[in-house]
Amino acid sequence: MSGLSIESISMRFDLPNGSSVQALKDVSLNLKEGELMSVLGPSGCGKTTLLNIVAGFLAPTEGRIVMNGHTVAGPDAERGMVFQQGALFEWMNVRDNVSFGPRMKGQRRAQYAEHVDHLLDVTGLGDFKDKAIYELSGGMQQRVALARCLANDPDVILMDEPLGALDALTREKMQGLVLKLWKETGKTIILITHSVEEALLLGERLLVMAPRPGRIHKEYRLPFADMGVGADLREVKKHPDYGSTREEILAMIWDMEEEIMGRTEAAQ
Repeated sequence: MSGLSIESISMRFDLPNGSSVQALKDVSLNLKEGELMSVLGPSGCGKTTLLNIVAGFLAPTEGRIVMNGHTVAGPDAERGMVFQQGALFEWMNVRDNVSFGPRMKGQRRAQYAEHVDHLLDVTGLGDFKDKAIYELSGGMQQRVALARCLANDPDVILMDEPLGALDALTREKMQGLVLKLWKETGKTIILITHSVEEALLLGERLLVMAPRPGRIHKEYRLPFADMGVGADLREVKKHPDYGSTREEILAMIWDMEEEIMGRTEAAQ
């Protein structure tokens, strides 16, 4: 059975003072192979916690993650992570960073070299393969992080605010690259973002999560990711449904933030 299933996930963090924080409550959804899903919501709604549970970095208090028919019990190469900061190895050059996973699996250079060179080319890193990481811009470093993730050939790519630190132009270019790689590789992708525009562009499915305890508030099925593959993303944003959906989600999240602020003021 292929695909990813999130089954009644709840997560409670117990604090040293004896109290606890309910970060997630009864979150369930299924992703088919090759789906692209963005996750959006106010700060503290459990987006990153959910991603870390899917990655196997955290064990949920209740529920389980099922991947390709088996229960997730920890990190595994079938699930690759791209972080907000690339988490790259500064002492290695670009090629060595990208080939790190295959080398750790014990593959010989003859087994991975062609695949790694292909990834460097498709991510626009072909001319930078021998460069040190510190010589690259933030956008180029995120390209390396994405290529390194793909070199492990995961079934699911998990992206935690991967473009959040980039300037607007670089971010748009990287959004186009994510869409291109999604369509070319057929990978399942889950992307966490705080940007409504990015969630709309990079979400074939878009989840809006409600504030703590985190839970699914609303799900959208959108055409903009498919429309954006190989296209000018600024043209996609001119679609009338894009604008109306953007305003609807912004209003939704604004109301949630107001609710959170109201709770904070009442508790003081």
